[in-house]
Amino acid sequence: MTADGTVVWFTGLPQSGKSTLAAHLRDRLAPTRTCIVLDSDEVRAALGPTEYGDVGRTTFYATLAALATLLARQGHLVLVAATAPRLAHRDAARFGAPHYVEVWVRTAQADCEARDVKGLYARARAGQAPALPGVGIPYEPPLAPDVVAEGGFDDHALAQLAALLGAPSSSAITARGLHERPA
Repeated sequence: MTADGTVVWFTGLPQSGKSTLAAHLRDRLAPTRTCIVLDSDEVRAALGPTEYGDVGRTTFYATLAALATLLARQGHLVLVAATAPRLAHRDAARFGAPHYVEVWVRTAQADCEARDVKGLYARARAGQAPALPGVGIPYEPPLAPDVVAEGGFDDHALAQLAALLGAPSSSAITARGLHERPA
């Protein structure tokens, strides 16, 4: 058994580099594996307008986790790039997935703001986006991520993930930190 049937969740502040890192991992694994990337911005756009309040955010992340789990249970390697600012959002995703890897894209907020091409932080500071994680609402960092990617793109973290996901059996996967769903 390979790491098919796995959800890899990239979490971090907005503009931390989650989508970029997920895309780089997909590209690195492409010669031997097919990955499905679920970018939260793209999924939101596909599902239609969603509300950014506490209830809307919780509903969205539950839907995203359910979609990732559905695909993973069909044997796919699913890369999810989503802030999911609360531990509870990511814990729900972890519980449902057959296998789960949490990647914390740990980027300083100043760096996230400097690379913010969407203007999210400027809007949040102007009061136009009051629910932006890290500014208007707290971002709860992972307590024990499987991999930490420093500053967004981190080649060492990418190599760790590629090695972790290339494990040939579920026992090797678990030994390397890939979490199996609790019984």
